[in-house]
Amino acid sequence: MVFKLPELNYSYDALEPHIDKLTMETHYTKHHQAYINNANNALEDQDKFKDMDVVELLQSLDELPDEIRIAVRNNAGGHYNHSLFWEIMSPEGGGDPEGELGKKIEEDLGGFEKFKEDFKKAALGRFGSGWAWLVLDDGKLKVVSSANQDNPISDGKIPLMGLDVWEHAYYLKYMNKRGDYIDAWWNVVDWNKIQEKFDKAK
Repeated sequence: MVFKLPELNYSYDALEPHIDKLTMETHYTKHHQAYINNANNALEDQDKFKDMDVVELLQSLDELPDEIRIAVRNNAGGHYNHSLFWEIMSPEGGGDPEGELGKKIEEDLGGFEKFKEDFKKAALGRFGSGWAWLVLDDGKLKVVSSANQDNPISDGKIPLMGLDVWEHAYYLKYMNKRGDYIDAWWNVVDWNKIQEKFDKAK
């Protein structure tokens, strides 16, 4: 399968002031596109793997040839992670999760405020580059983090929400203030989309 940039559902400036236009445009057109290019190049001559979708690839990393495993892990991972990241943000985002997801957060994670606190700790505590995640793992919601472009899919978990804490995701606006970026990001989280993912994952 040839990977392509997913279409954004909003303009580059739509998430301002929380995520600025220049960061959004650079992140999407440069960083994400580079992951796609590198993943496509790594898989070009791999008849057994090139027709897999990105989820299948991330579930099959151990089966990949040694010479492409790291490239696929990093770049197919980067493609999946960013595709989810764009999808779960919206200019109409923010607020609290409701419905079944809200109840599940209450049951498994001690309520929304506790969840936000633990999610921020995961995002701040990720040394260097990586992601913080809300995942479904054996029927339970959990907060985890991963390094670089690794993804919980490779560990058998289902990602519902991910926050990019690579510096390229926030440095133009927030410089070294990762915590401010995390706090602002909650204003663009699309809980309706995350609820859809939760419903599908169940």
